[in-house]
Amino acid sequence: MIEILIGMISGVITGTGMGGGTILIALLTLFKSLDQHVAQATNLVFFVPTSIVAILMNIKNKNVDIKLALIISFFGIIGAIVGANIAMRANVDILKKCFGIFLAIIAIHEIYTILKGYIKGKKMKQ
Repeated sequence: MIEILIGMISGVITGTGMGGGTILIALLTLFKSLDQHVAQATNLVFFVPTSIVAILMNIKNKNVDIKLALIISFFGIIGAIVGANIAMRANVDILKKCFGIFLAIIAIHEIYTILKGYIKGKKMKQ
C-alpha cells in the first residue's frame, strides 16, 4: 500500500513539473529504507514513463520549445552519464549528504522566492 501512495505522490508532482524524483528518492529512503543508490536508480526507472506522459501532455498544449529542449537534452544526457558514474563510485553517506544539501538549497531558494513575491506584492499595494 505504501508503494502505491509513494508512486501517486511522486507522479502528481512529476506531472506538475516540480521534480517528483526528488520526492520519490526521499520517500523511498525514509519509508522503504532503501539504500540511496537503489532509491536513485529506482527514481530513474520511474522517471522515464512519467516524464514521457508529462512531455506528451505539454507538447499537446504547445508548452515546449522543441529546439531548446533538444539542446538541453543532448547536454543533459552527457551530464547524466558523468553524474551516474560519479554516483556509482560515491560512498552512500556522502551521496546522502549531497542529496540533503541539494534539498536544502532548493528549500532556501523556494522560501526566498515566496518572500520576494510577498514583499513585491506589498509594495505594489502601497
